[in-house]
Amino acid sequence: QAEQGVDYFTIHAGVLLRYVPMTAKRLTGIVSRGGSIMAKWCLSHHQENFLYQHFREICEICAAYDVSLSLGDGLRPGSIQDANDEAQFAELHTLGELTKTAWEYDVQVMIEGPGHVPMQMIRRNMTEELEHCHEAPFYTLGPLTTDIAPGYDHFTSGIGAAMIGWFGCAMLCYVTPKEHLGLPNKEDVKQGLITYKIAAHAADLAKGHPGAQIRDNAMSKARFEFRWED
Repeated sequence: QAEQGVDYFTIHAGVLLRYVPMTAKRLTGIVSRGGSIMAKWCLSHHQENFLYQHFREICEICAAYDVSLSLGDGLRPGSIQDANDEAQFAELHTLGELTKTAWEYDVQVMIEGPGHVPMQMIRRNMTEELEHCHEAPFYTLGPLTTDIAPGYDHFTSGIGAAMIGWFGCAMLCYVTPKEHLGLPNKEDVKQGLITYKIAAHAADLAKGHPGAQIRDNAMSKARFEFRWED
């Protein structure tokens, strides 16, 4: 893949053998596809994650071909009930160790985040990532703030996206209305993107990002002056 020109790899190198039992009492277990594959491999062979064991070799390949790494959160929570548990943060801390290793090879890294997290627990995800992953860029799928709204998860995740964006998340991975239900069509993609553009702007506004307030002021002025056609 590196020879073909791929720009970045997502690898689940933080799913360690000793972390897998931590998920046993979860409501929804391991929901990450890559994470579940690695967990099953570790248990079947009773060996440590080979991506973790050979991480320096992976970094050498990435450095040679200018490939960035997305360190996947294979133990992310798949439900509100499982948010911020021992397995999730154990893996996150390991991703921080791997980040420092990748940087030794001048390989760029971003950290994948959850997932399903209620509003009162969102800030801790950001503070833990900044502290233990050395301020490497964090990107999240939402997070979804409730599990009761299938078909409307662009809303439930847009709430979490705005919050974690405000707290310092670097990139938001959008969610469509089809999340958990099926594959999105064009309209689903459109609705997801609209929701996340609004969430991202709200976060920029809360952070005092240059230019964000200017857009709001321009819209407010046009609305006040009834300039509906502008």
